Formats: sequence, structure tokens, C-alpha cells
Amino acid sequence: MSPPTLIDAPTSIAAPAPVALSYELFPPRSPAASETLWKTIRELEATDPDYVSVTYGASGSNHDTALDLVDRLQLETTLRPLAHLTCVGGSPAELSTVVNELLDRGVRGILALRGDTPRDGVLPHGALRYAQDLIELIRRVELRRSAQFAAGKVAIGVAAYPTKHPESPSEAHDIEVLLAKQRSGADFAITQVFFHTDQYASLLNRARRAGVTIPVIPGIMPLTSVRRIEKLASLSGVRPDASLVDRLRSAGDEAAARRIGIEASVALAEAALEAGAPGLHLYTFNEHEASLEVLARLSLPRPRRPSLAARRRAAH
Repeated sequence: MSPPTLIDAPTSIAAPAPVALSYELFPPRSPAASETLWKTIRELEATDPDYVSVTYGASGSNHDTALDLVDRLQLETTLRPLAHLTCVGGSPAELSTVVNELLDRGVRGILALRGDTPRDGVLPHGALRYAQDLIELIRRVELRRSAQFAAGKVAIGVAAYPTKHPESPSEAHDIEVLLAKQRSGADFAITQVFFHTDQYASLLNRARRAGVTIPVIPGIMPLTSVRRIEKLASLSGVRPDASLVDRLRSAGDEAAARRIGIEASVALAEAALEAGAPGLHLYTFNEHEASLEVLARLSLPRPRRPSLAARRRAAH
């Protein structure tokens, strides 16, 4: 009699999958901002996230500071950086150079983004136009260097949109674009911010019906600042929750507004997890307090790993 296979094993041995946890950071613009950021990094590091994403300015406007932050994260912390990379208007040669530079520095995760198109809409001849083009370029670079990765690979993330992208004709078109990114080699997606508890579940349902199988991770923004909500809404084209904005404005004081915003953020995260979210990505704005308050209210099942002190010793 042959031994039982894993397929035959009792399902009770399968523990619940840990929930992935990640944060977004952006490169500092001044020494004072750098000091604040590094305090935040140390606080976030203690929560043992799976990775932290590092933003990249339009057309590589903060190229050097972004790479400096990526280097310091790898050299001075236990954190794994996911490097943002935008492509619109860049040539294949230019972007291949950047991808190779990231790989040379030890980066093994890239968030492939289109970026903002020029205001006049004119792109140089031969320039990349879409995130899908960048995914395919990264995979070509990876193929040439695959012997270095010890049978591993570069993890490529992409953006997903719980509400219609401002330049898209429809939500259905957004799903078609996400599916095309998957076919080109994307491994996972992180959503743009959203403000209503049903929006992530709706996105996930539409994506799965269309054939999207990659993880779709909700991006959660701590909703504690009306100014930040309105600014982000203006930049992203995502309409904020008017009732939440009214409640924040009418709060008696800053502490009351903060409680309202944290509760709303936790509600978004809980609704996403209930809908089947495999993880949470918190947009920190280089501040740790609100993100940690949201996290403390969620009790996420996380992997059991050595202590931070032990991991720091092993890393250095």
C-alpha cells in the first residue's frame, strides 16, 4: 500500500494563512524629514512587515534619494524594500538601466507603475506607455540575469483600482487592464485608496470573475486628516466619503477627529479582510502613529519569526 499523499492528508492540518502586512514610505526631501522618517521606520520595523514599498517620483525625479533609501533599508534594517518604478515616457534602454541598478542593489521586488502622462500627452518615440510594457521589460531583464537568483525570481506588483481610474472608460476596462498585467507577468496587485467598505469586495469579485488569480492587496490609508484626504482625492481622482469628511470636520477636537478616522480605517480593513483580502498595505505618509493604531485594532494572524533583535543580529 502506497503512503498517503499530501492531497489525501486531513484538511485540519492546514493552519490559516498568515495575513501579509506592508507599508508605503517615500524618500525624504530634507534632513528634518529624514529624521522623522527614520523614527517611523524603526517603529514600523518592530511590527515585522513582509516588505515596505519605496515610492519613485514622476520620471524618476527622486531617483537618487529613492535608491539611497532602498540601500539604507537593506543595510541598516531587517526590512525588505519593494521599489516603485514608473515608466511612461521612458525609453527601454533607460528603464533597463534602472531595473538593472535595482537588481544590483539587491532589490527583488518592484512595483511596476505607469506614472503620470505628460500634460501635453506627447511621448518620445519608442517610449513606454503602460505598466504592462514595464512588466514585460522587467521580465526580459530578469531572464538575462536569472542564474543570479538561486532559482528565485523578481516579484512584480501592479496597481489595481477599486473605483474607476480617472482616465478609464469603465470599471470593466480597469479589470481588463489588470488581467493584461497578470498575463504579462505581474505577481500581485495593491489597490489605490478607497473610502467605502464595499468597494474592495466589489473589485475582488469582478477581478476573480474575469480570471484574475493574483493576490489583490487592499491599500488602506489612515483617514485621520481632512486635508490629506482631500489632497489625495484630488490627485487620484477618487471621490472621498462625504459623510466621513463631515464627521471629521465637525469633531470637537483633534483627538475626537483622530478616533473617528481610526475607526473608519479599521472598518475598511475589516471589510476587506472579511471579503478575502490576503494582506493589508498601509499608506503611512512617513508617519507611524495612525498606522500602528489601526494595526493594533485588527489582531492580524502573522508568521511566527525570530525576535527583531535576533533578526538584526542575523542580518548584520
